[in-house]
Amino acid sequence: MKQAEQLTAIKEYTIQKLGQDKTGHGMDHINRVVKMSKRLAMGEKVDPFLPIVAAYLHDTIDEKLVDNVEAAKQELVDYLKQNDFSDEQVKIIMDVINNISFAHTLDKEEVKLSIIGQIVRDADWLDAIGTIGITRAIYYGGGHHEKIYDPAIKPRHNMSREEYRNLANETIINHFDEKLLHLKDMMNTETAKKIANHRQQVMLDFLDEFHAEWDAKM
Repeated sequence: MKQAEQLTAIKEYTIQKLGQDKTGHGMDHINRVVKMSKRLAMGEKVDPFLPIVAAYLHDTIDEKLVDNVEAAKQELVDYLKQNDFSDEQVKIIMDVINNISFAHTLDKEEVKLSIIGQIVRDADWLDAIGTIGITRAIYYGGGHHEKIYDPAIKPRHNMSREEYRNLANETIINHFDEKLLHLKDMMNTETAKKIANHRQQVMLDFLDEFHAEWDAKM
């Protein structure tokens, strides 16, 4: 099977799994991560094929989105093999999508990513910052009935994975302090670092304006 045919099959699989997503992890997000992964791969002089494949698939086993993560992983492995991905390619792809979630950074053990993993994680995290990131944070928070903001609820720091997943006392604005503003300094590739600098400033400007309007100063 040619790479173009494999990519078509992978895209169809992702559409089947995430085409109806309403959490900010749908095909619009996936397509942006795919395009950015290709851009970052070219900047790193890496063959973009596997980064693109992993970018398409990175949310298909996300614990936020699937009921049974292990079953989702096995289904994906089987699908990759059915579409002529080698055992080595399957291992690379699964290693990437198993380890790029922000939640993994909250674990005690640091995960060492391959260059492909670094590319896809950078691309995914770039989509969480800047104007797109602001929009997705509001969209996701509203969908999970979070408060917009409450000065009495302080941002959480040094969270465990379980605390991070607990949205019971979360606000949309606190999510910037708890996660989004930290992503810039966690980028790996040089291209992503440059893009993140701009998107970081966009978020800081938004937060300055938000707090000024919240306090009726603007």
